[in-house]
Amino acid sequence: MLSYQHGYHAGNLADVHKHATLAWVLSELTKKDKPLSYLETHGGRGLYDLGSPEALKTGEAAAGIRKVEDWFPPADPYARVLARTRQLHGRRSYPGSPLVAALCLRPKDRMAVAELHPREGEALERNLRPHGARIERRDGAEMALTLTPPDPRRGFLLIDPSWEVKDEYATIPDLMEKVHRRWNVGILMLWYPLLPDARHAPMVQRLERSFPDGFRHEVRFPPARPGHGMEGSGLFTVNPPWRIGERADWLSQRFVTL
Repeated sequence: MLSYQHGYHAGNLADVHKHATLAWVLSELTKKDKPLSYLETHGGRGLYDLGSPEALKTGEAAAGIRKVEDWFPPADPYARVLARTRQLHGRRSYPGSPLVAALCLRPKDRMAVAELHPREGEALERNLRPHGARIERRDGAEMALTLTPPDPRRGFLLIDPSWEVKDEYATIPDLMEKVHRRWNVGILMLWYPLLPDARHAPMVQRLERSFPDGFRHEVRFPPARPGHGMEGSGLFTVNPPWRIGERADWLSQRFVTL
């Protein structure tokens, strides 16, 4: 579907969970001199204004990054990305995952991001153009299957759907299994929401059967406003990098204080 726009939700607690993990993983990967490939299936616009009417309407950023930014010391990879984003785009700016990745990668790394929504795709092209990213205006699953295995083979795929279509809970595991068969060395990370009906549970059970060495990390948090359905955030990682459990534990300790 093409109705989802992340501007209403940018900087929420799920973004904090996802982006703080993403920045850490890419920081670890770029410690090695070898180049890497970064792929993302659902890019959004890549850059958001937390003072926009959309962000102010939902209050999710106020209950998210605005509330918890002091969790992250200045040397933390996520804190560095936030600081650089504001330096480049102003104090109200917030990076989506494509910009988080772009600010962590090096000139020798390669990056390709898909976005099918026309307006979001146009904005993504504007926001990522200075970083040399390849923008694919097509279905993210199609891109992932077409571009894997990438060159260089060392790399990372982020799958971050809107979850507006219920059958994604069945089709996303299919995608991850297909990509893994094509690119068995790639790190594959899936983000999913935790909702009251636990619709994610069968999907995660299947992923754990398909990838017994995968790494699952979930955090719970209060609703951003009365009636808000999301009550937590999950990440499932195939070929998890070394020490990701330490980062997950560090984040979990902070989320339980909310």
